[in-house]
Amino acid sequence: MKDILLPVAHVFALVMMVFSATMLAPLVVAVWELDPALTSFVISALATFALGALLWLATRRFKRELKTRDGLMLVALTWVALPAVAGFPLWNYLPINFTEAYFEAASGLTTTGGTVLSGLEFLPRSINLWRHLLSWLGGMGIIVLAVAILPMLGVGGMQIYRAEMPGPMKDSKLTPRIGQTAKLLWAVYTGLTLVCILCLRLAGMNWFDAVCHGFSALSLGGFSTYDASIGHFNSLLIEMLMTLFSLIGALNFATHFLAWSQRGVRAYFRDAEAKAILGVLFVSCIGVSLFLYFKGTYADYPTALRSTTFNLISIAVDSGLHTQDYSRWPIFAPMWMMFLSCIVASSGSTGGGIKMIRTLILAKQANRELNQLVHPNMVRPLKVGGIVIANRVVFAVLAFVFLYFMSIVTLVFLQLASGLDFMTSLTSIIACINNAGPGLGLVGPGSNYGVLNEFQTWVCSAAMLLGRLEIFTILVLFTPTLWRK
Repeated sequence: MKDILLPVAHVFALVMMVFSATMLAPLVVAVWELDPALTSFVISALATFALGALLWLATRRFKRELKTRDGLMLVALTWVALPAVAGFPLWNYLPINFTEAYFEAASGLTTTGGTVLSGLEFLPRSINLWRHLLSWLGGMGIIVLAVAILPMLGVGGMQIYRAEMPGPMKDSKLTPRIGQTAKLLWAVYTGLTLVCILCLRLAGMNWFDAVCHGFSALSLGGFSTYDASIGHFNSLLIEMLMTLFSLIGALNFATHFLAWSQRGVRAYFRDAEAKAILGVLFVSCIGVSLFLYFKGTYADYPTALRSTTFNLISIAVDSGLHTQDYSRWPIFAPMWMMFLSCIVASSGSTGGGIKMIRTLILAKQANRELNQLVHPNMVRPLKVGGIVIANRVVFAVLAFVFLYFMSIVTLVFLQLASGLDFMTSLTSIIACINNAGPGLGLVGPGSNYGVLNEFQTWVCSAAMLLGRLEIFTILVLFTPTLWRK
């Protein structure tokens, strides 16, 4: 067993040491602002680096190339263990327990955006920056970052990339070398983030808020520096910019790279996912805004359209930022938004849920089955966007969707058994497994996850991790086949 676990632990030690360096950003802010959280970040950074170094020294003789099993184990270990490390500055400084600190850090790293904290505008800036930085790092994936900057992973880097990146078709690469692919994706991600920060600054945010919300927009992280989220600014321009960059974050970053390299937008018109996402969101925004207007929720249609567009798109793409307490809308509207959060985000994006490509594959497969009922001998390949989808991908999608809904059912029943009401149980799990942020009921946008007890909070943390790693990466660890030599 040690021959299986210790090589993985050796690489995880390197990830920990790299991760400790990310604490320098809030540490510098704490020094600049002379805020009281400085000690927490100093202790946390030193402790994380020391633990990583000790683990690396203890396991260095077990260093070897990572294989498929090792990649799966490393990704799962990283995402389960790092929130404990990332949550230490919060636990050490804020009046919260370990469970809440773990949830907050996991919510950041998984880009869920649900929070247990209130009075966000009164937190030290170093704490707020750390929360948003976690979202930004989690957006593209810490493991993909590790593949980009740790060449000692060798060919095993591909196994980590395949385990980490979302979507059913993970073998496609932008470049022949996986390390170069990861670097290109991070370059696109970083460049878009910088553009977003500059735009938000020009729109009226101060530099600190622009940086934090720029991190949230591209990562679809959902964290804000204010309890009222984007509603605090009451600015149409800021809402439009956040909507635009959230949409960019919800599309495949490989498509962004192709569009940039080709100096045009043709790549988006050839992307079946992008067209489907934009079409669904356009129809939903028009339909729901008309519904709210005719129901009398808003006195005039322009206000209904503005409120609907920002909040619906934010929840649908799994961002979680909001300007309104949409839980007070007629129930059809927020439930439709929760449904969209399950399907809208693209593969290769920072969003969660089933992903639009799987939705398209399922729709095409259902149509193919209906046609074969009429013509049993018909042979018709399944195509999405003119590309033939192999049957093994179709079967993988069917298996994923089954496990996705069974995971939701199981976790919802756990919440119900703990005494939580049905609406809160259902939407908290849907929001967490889709990494969408607020739910409805007790965890709606007018409240937060701080109302849950420790057991309910751990269930939500498990849902976030399952959703971020697309279920397979976690559940495969419990299969006997994985552990056989």
